Amino acid sequence: MATLPRKPKVRVIAVTSGKGGVGKTNISANLAYSLAQKKKRALVFDADTGLANIDLLLGLTPKYNLYHVLAGEKRIEEILVQGPGGLMVLPSASGILEMVDLTSGQKMTLLTELNTLRDSLDYMLIDTAAGVTGNVMYFNAAAREIIVVVSPEPTSLTDAYALIKLLFRHHAKKRFRVLVNMVKTATEAKEVYSRLSEATDHFLNVSVEYLGYILWDDNLPKAVKKQVALMELYPQSPASRCIARLADKLCKEEIDDESDGNIEFFWEGILVPRDG
Repeated sequence: MATLPRKPKVRVIAVTSGKGGVGKTNISANLAYSLAQKKKRALVFDADTGLANIDLLLGLTPKYNLYHVLAGEKRIEEILVQGPGGLMVLPSASGILEMVDLTSGQKMTLLTELNTLRDSLDYMLIDTAAGVTGNVMYFNAAAREIIVVVSPEPTSLTDAYALIKLLFRHHAKKRFRVLVNMVKTATEAKEVYSRLSEATDHFLNVSVEYLGYILWDDNLPKAVKKQVALMELYPQSPASRCIARLADKLCKEEIDDESDGNIEFFWEGILVPRDG
C-alpha cells in the first residue's frame, strides 16, 4: 500500500525580546505580511495578553479577542481577523487584569483551541510581551522556534541575555535565533550579535544563531501613525527589504521533523516550569 505524504506542519515561531522598544511587534506584523505575500498561510498571534496592540498597529477593530475564547464565549476561529495582504490576526485583550497572567486552566483551554488551527496554517508567529513575566516565558517555552529581537542599546543585550538564560535554565530551551533591529549597517548588526553571543557562549550551553538584521527606517513611524503595515505602505523601504529577505530565508529552510502530527505548540511539561 502506498504511503501518503505527510502534511507539512505549521511552524510556530515566538518573536520575543528581553525589553520593550526594540520593534518586536512591527517585525511580527510585517513578517507575517511578507509570508502571506509569498502565498503562505500566516497568522500573527498577539500574545501580549495584557496590553495587546497588533490590531491597533494594523488599523483593525476586532469585535472579539482571546478573552472571549478563554471565557468560553467564542471558539478561536470565530475571533480571527483578516489582516492586510491575506495575513490572519489572532487578537488579544488589553487592560483586562485576569489576562495579565494566565492560569493553568486558561493555558489548557488555549492549547485545545490552538490545536484546531493546525491544518489551516503554515506559520504562526507569536508576538510575545517584552520581559520575563510568566506569560512571556510560557509562550516562548511553547514555541518550536524562538527569534530574540535585539537593538544596539546595551540594555537590550543585557535583557536578551537574561531572557535566554531563564528559558535555558527553567524550560530547557537550547536554540535561539537573534534578529538585530534598528541598525544603520550590516556591520553594526554583526557587532551587536557578537556581543550577545560572546556572553552566551561563555556562560550558557545554548546555540545562539545570527538570523539577520533590520535596518533603521524613517518610514516606520509614518506607517505606525497611519496604522498601515510598513511593507504595505512602503514595500521598497530599507526595513521592508530586510523583512522580505528574512521571509525568503524562513521559506527556504529545511525544518527538522521531530514531532508527531500535532501543532506542537504546547506540551504538558511546559505547564510546570523546571526547577533550577
